[in-house]
Amino acid sequence: MQKTNLKKNWLISENAFGALLKWLDTEKKSDGECYLEIHERLVNYFDRKNCQNPDELADETLNRVARRLEEEGKLESQTPAKYCYITAKFVFLENLRNKDKHNVSIDETVENKLFSKTFDDKTEKEKRLNCLEICAETLDFVNREIIFGYYYGEERIKIENRRKLASKFELSINALSIRACRIREKLHICVVKCLEKNN
Repeated sequence: MQKTNLKKNWLISENAFGALLKWLDTEKKSDGECYLEIHERLVNYFDRKNCQNPDELADETLNRVARRLEEEGKLESQTPAKYCYITAKFVFLENLRNKDKHNVSIDETVENKLFSKTFDDKTEKEKRLNCLEICAETLDFVNREIIFGYYYGEERIKIENRRKLASKFELSINALSIRACRIREKLHICVVKCLEKNN
């Protein structure tokens, strides 16, 4: 049975992402094609459920699968597709319970995606945002536009913005999601180093 006591705000690492791709490609080597296919199916699943953020929920589902894969080492009880759909059902139910979300700024959105801890200390928050700005400047123009554009807006506005972003850079929605995940991880590493350096 699917466990529900998953760690909150877990960030997918490059190794965990690679393990997820390998696990999804068990029957044939597809260089990420299986990931893109299951992501698209999950987006359609959440869209059929009339969720306002199907892309984000698909991301969350695959992040949870990657986390469980990292914790357990292997997942053999179900086929990859079936396991992803089981996880998606839990994500959907949680989404129904958490519909009352307030609007936040783009900096706060990216910041929340980058950090697992929350700090009440205003000074600490300013340090993190400062490091985020510094690290964002190290990205090239395209990656900077992708990462901030990817998290801009709420619900349907966010979905439409991601579609425009994908079209602008000639990427599929799924490829854009993978690209944003890798940029986010790069930013996270940079910010952590920045914070360590300034503490």
